[in-house]
Amino acid sequence: REIKGRVIGTDPATDIALLKIDMRSLPVVPWGDSSKLQVGEWVLAIGSPFQLSRTVTAGIVSATGRANVGFAEYEDFIQTDAAINPGNSGGALINTRGELVGINTGIFSQSGGYQGIGFAVPSNLVRHVVDDLMQYGEVRRGTIGGITAIERVTPQYAAEVGAPDTSGAVIVRMSRNSRAYQLGIKPGDIIVGFNGKKIDDPSQLFRLVADAQIGS
Repeated sequence: REIKGRVIGTDPATDIALLKIDMRSLPVVPWGDSSKLQVGEWVLAIGSPFQLSRTVTAGIVSATGRANVGFAEYEDFIQTDAAINPGNSGGALINTRGELVGINTGIFSQSGGYQGIGFAVPSNLVRHVVDDLMQYGEVRRGTIGGITAIERVTPQYAAEVGAPDTSGAVIVRMSRNSRAYQLGIKPGDIIVGFNGKKIDDPSQLFRLVADAQIGS
């Protein structure tokens, strides 16, 4: 069947959209807890690659928490070697218990086809996006006002400022009129922790700030 739906909301940062269809008594895939996924665990990718509907491929979880792959602004991907091809995006990533653990979103490829590296948005992040879209029509995320650019700490910069290693995120650009600047954060500072959690790279800082409650 083809069913018309309407878009409730979209989240460009994760490339996730929430749609509503006027149907009752449909089978529903149960939510899985993506935080419990282990590397080496078997998963199934379901989708319509190359317009071949209801295609299922199997593989393992290759990694979790992947970032800096260039697909989205907010990156915290499950990496899998289950074959994901063009047309799989938006399809389900299912564990062996039949639970939804991710939404297929992209591939790393030099040819445009499957090369054994696919990425899915974790189900726990999808649930957060869906809940916000249902409640507010948008996803609410925290920010540190005034900080406009952060980058990785290079070995050269770490040596220049006397940092012990290259972990953290260096502030490259910020507004002098911001509250953060007034409270003592300056361009060139390296942020090494946030809410008691060690910062390894800029993408992790972005995720932690975005997940923080607004106003906290």
